[in-house]
Amino acid sequence: MRFILGLIATMCLAVTGTPAMAAKKKPVAAAPAADRIAPPALTDKENLLYLDLSTGGRVVIRLYPNVAPKMVERVKTLTRQHFYDGLKFHRVIEGFMAQTGDPKGDGTGGSTLPDLPAEFNWMPHVRGAVSAAREGAAPDADAATKKKAEDSANSQFFIVLDPKLALDKKYTNFGRVISGMEFVDAVERGEPPANPSTILHAYIAADNPPAYTPPPPPPPPVVAPAPTIVPATIPKPAAKPAPKKPAARKAK
Repeated sequence: MRFILGLIATMCLAVTGTPAMAAKKKPVAAAPAADRIAPPALTDKENLLYLDLSTGGRVVIRLYPNVAPKMVERVKTLTRQHFYDGLKFHRVIEGFMAQTGDPKGDGTGGSTLPDLPAEFNWMPHVRGAVSAAREGAAPDADAATKKKAEDSANSQFFIVLDPKLALDKKYTNFGRVISGMEFVDAVERGEPPANPSTILHAYIAADNPPAYTPPPPPPPPVVAPAPTIVPATIPKPAAKPAPKKPAARKAK
């Protein structure tokens, strides 16, 4: 009997090993992923941006201060200053993105506020993503030049038309269109567009903005009156003076 019990104990040790060995064989838990702050609720009007576009409707953008607090705060500040009202979509590339937020309308302008540091994050540049525009840098630029370009976001932003995941972690993604993407799709294309679409008004939902008001119709074209045709007149030739009669010769 003792032999049998000893044999069983030996077999158990062979399977499980000593307590120290058993502890080593336990799976090691992977390090937890970095904690992600939850985004604001869809009902949080303080983080809903309205863009009333000249293309026919209101675009609703959900802002994400949990991943880009500085850029979100900048956009909200400028919106409440009516900075974006009347600005053009100055660069719109089919299948890529629609860019706006430049008072100069050529991609070189910004606000009077200082540039912002990069807030690159994990959010993907899928269709409807809203990301901060910034300066570019050549691939062979030095580290200082690249860092300066990365920290040059100010007032301009772009809305992604088709997924561009190559932009991930290279631009500050700070929002997502949740309604009205069809009005972004209707924005005039071009670099710059011949007849650029505009932001009529920008609002923060918490400020109780009015309902969307379509832009007034363009004035009818002014048709110049037809010119009055005056028939040409041919001037009459001046009358020729009567020839003088030769003086009569007198005989000598």
